[in-house]
Amino acid sequence: MKVRLKSKKPDVRFLDDMKSVVFDKKWAKNAPNSELYYMYRGIKKKNGLRYDITVIPPRMLGKEFVKTKGHEHTGNYGEVYIILKGEAIYLIQKYKNNQIKDVFAVKAKKDNAVVIPSGYGHITINPSKRELVEANWLDKNCRNIYDLFIKKRGACYYYTKNGWIKNKNYKKIPKLRFEKPLKKLPQSLNFLHGKN
Repeated sequence: MKVRLKSKKPDVRFLDDMKSVVFDKKWAKNAPNSELYYMYRGIKKKNGLRYDITVIPPRMLGKEFVKTKGHEHTGNYGEVYIILKGEAIYLIQKYKNNQIKDVFAVKAKKDNAVVIPSGYGHITINPSKRELVEANWLDKNCRNIYDLFIKKRGACYYYTKNGWIKNKNYKKIPKLRFEKPLKKLPQSLNFLHGKN
């Protein structure tokens, strides 16, 4: 799907919005506020689903690769991402009864799709020196909840120049496993509608 983003106005995520979830606190304390990534929401709507695009330029947040703030979803909504340009790592975690029950990462490149299961929170990381452009489909009634990621100061793992580092604000974290992305977007996206 070709979309002309220049005619759209994005929501901008600034560093000051992200300081609570950045690994390198010493760096974040003195870093000037700057634009980190751009969210173009509601570009298209179809069958009760919303299509968004997020652009994440390459950069380091001190020792950590640039990432999204991280969120969970209201209700039982899933989400699916498609890489339009560049590459990404999705860190996907299930938090229940005050602990992480499951966590995995998916490395994806152009045209790959990544499904975020319902009940899982997630972040997107740009681990490269190239711009990442990702699209996502989700139910139009789904809302993002950032509270857990803010309270715990990020996801349960940080991805840094030195590899994966556990976030000590979580009591017990399972070993990180890696899953493969889908080679393309599933034909039916009905599974994205919440199951109540």
